Amino acid sequence: MENLLELQNLEKMHEDGRLEVKSARGGIPESLWETYSAFANTDGGSIVLGARERTDHTIEIVGVHDAFKLKTDLWNLLNNRQKVSVNLLTDGLLRIEKIEGKDVIVMDVPRADRTSRPVYCGMDPRSGSYRRNGEGDCHCTLEEVSAMFRDAALVPQDAKVLQEMDLSVFCQETVRAYRQMFKDSHTGHVWNALDDEIFLRRIGAVGLSEGGTYHPTAAGLLIFGYEYEILREFPQYFLDYQENRQVASTRWTDRIVSSSGDWSGNVFDFVSKVIPKLTSGLKVPFVLKGSQRVDDTPVHKIIREALTNACVHADFYGRRGLVVTKGKDGFTFANPGRMRVAKEVAMEGGVSDPRNGIMLKIFSMVNLGERAGSGLCSICNVWEKVFHTAAEIMEAEDVDRVILKLCNGGNEQDVDAMLGLYETKDELNVVGDSGKYVSGYTVADADKLSIKSQIVDKLSINAGNVDKLCEILLYLRQNPHSSTASVAQTLGVSVSSAKIYLRRLVDAGLIVPHGANKNRTYSLV
Repeated sequence: MENLLELQNLEKMHEDGRLEVKSARGGIPESLWETYSAFANTDGGSIVLGARERTDHTIEIVGVHDAFKLKTDLWNLLNNRQKVSVNLLTDGLLRIEKIEGKDVIVMDVPRADRTSRPVYCGMDPRSGSYRRNGEGDCHCTLEEVSAMFRDAALVPQDAKVLQEMDLSVFCQETVRAYRQMFKDSHTGHVWNALDDEIFLRRIGAVGLSEGGTYHPTAAGLLIFGYEYEILREFPQYFLDYQENRQVASTRWTDRIVSSSGDWSGNVFDFVSKVIPKLTSGLKVPFVLKGSQRVDDTPVHKIIREALTNACVHADFYGRRGLVVTKGKDGFTFANPGRMRVAKEVAMEGGVSDPRNGIMLKIFSMVNLGERAGSGLCSICNVWEKVFHTAAEIMEAEDVDRVILKLCNGGNEQDVDAMLGLYETKDELNVVGDSGKYVSGYTVADADKLSIKSQIVDKLSINAGNVDKLCEILLYLRQNPHSSTASVAQTLGVSVSSAKIYLRRLVDAGLIVPHGANKNRTYSLV
């Protein structure tokens, strides 16, 4: 841990969430251990012995008597398990410094690893655990202590086999939807032929009891279970999607909650319902890979990533539930539970420590979620490049809660910047004015351009002469088995002209005729 203080400027500083000063004129103050615990259980901080806060909140250097003895006493107490549960300091983090000719002792307390939390004073974690709240130390609640003990476990929180439940807690429609998504992304995979029980065991949603019977894991229950069954294991479970209000009298224009009773209420179905709502309205440049339109932009991907990240890092035993909001200024993802690694480490990427590791595995198998530990880093990098506004990640002080804010700052998507972020950009053909790009197209617009490119490829004719042919293909997409007369009426042309257009599309292999003469109809191939 790097030294947190610019010691020569200490007098100009004031106490805050990462700095505490104590005069220590009468020796080591007992309150030091409360602060040590609070810093260790929160984000770390520095304790300075030999200084005190003035009434104007500036800091006065008073020094300590016999700094070497005091330092030795501190080492002895740090290694006394009756005084504090763990010693987090090394030589460089406990040191004597001289300021204005006076000796002070500096303790740079790091944020404790999750396996060491809670860090507590005395012998009882329930009464001796503290956390930093603003500028002060406050007792951890029993709920907060329990959450830290859960996070200290070496096995994922969601790996637990729930032996009091059987597989009837699963929503079969959800299982079918997941298996179809798996099949679409893993064509020919041997698991596609397995029955549901064996498949679910393979992905980690089901475990075996000692008696050889199948039971859901906590991950399986969360992803595939009915909401009322999930509440048996996770009494505080709640999922909430809120879309922005248009007028002051309206709280939201759209909302999805797990407790509504008109859908399963599980995590997978929540993600499936919310992703289209979150990505609706995002700009999609018209880009082709071969002859196929690519409508999944880097921004779409990080929005999905942010949503699944919130799910796999959520402490579903915690309070207040998981809340996702969409507004004119961007998106907010808030999940219960503290970050399991320091924010700085998470932002650097490369460290994967999900609270729900099995859930992450299940999501990643259908291309939802990042398993390499780069999820948050990628989300923030893409967002800043495309919207020129930094993403915010924070932990709420009053409750264990992680909040990711993706605010656009009033900026439109930078399409040029986004095009440079496509993973397969060397294989893409960016189409539009002057061969550059076309942004802000509706789905219908993009479909028309995609269809036009297909016609040009098939018929080898000028793109400017195929508008009528495009209209026919779009019409048949919505109205299969249409007659020549209905096509002619839609295009506003004669029946004989419609026959010519239809013949060209048949010859190109883009549509197929059904029946003969007056009863003939057409549909897409």
